[in-house]
Amino acid sequence: MNYGPQDFCRFRMPCDNDPSRAEAQVRDKVATFNRSEFALLLGISITDARDGFARAVMECPGKCNPNKVAHGGAIFSLADQAFGIAANCAGVHRVAVSVHILYIAPATGTLVAVAERVADNGSCDTYRVMVSQGERIVAEFEGVAFRVTE
Repeated sequence: MNYGPQDFCRFRMPCDNDPSRAEAQVRDKVATFNRSEFALLLGISITDARDGFARAVMECPGKCNPNKVAHGGAIFSLADQAFGIAANCAGVHRVAVSVHILYIAPATGTLVAVAERVADNGSCDTYRVMVSQGERIVAEFEGVAFRVTE
């Protein structure tokens, strides 16, 4: 799905009618997340983001448990990174207050986490993150983020 400049403003993103500024804020936040120590350690890369949405990718090799499948902590970290950028790329500061993950199937290859905001009550937002390997769902993560006022 393609989004235009009007979509960046629609989601309560700080918007001064300058879509290029809003896009630059998102790019800067994504770059900050991609350069974080933990993301670099695990090889997590955010490939798409906008307010309330993110897509992150991670390869499993080097992150496996003794059974030679992706470690649950690595899968959780990928989902958490997607959740974090979906909640924070629009200039609104949010912190996680509750997360839950359901592991559905083992994984060994390239994992993709897609985070989407599913609810917003004004102070807390709920996000669903689906982690998949190809077409197969590996895990479902749900996170609640509290909006911090500064």
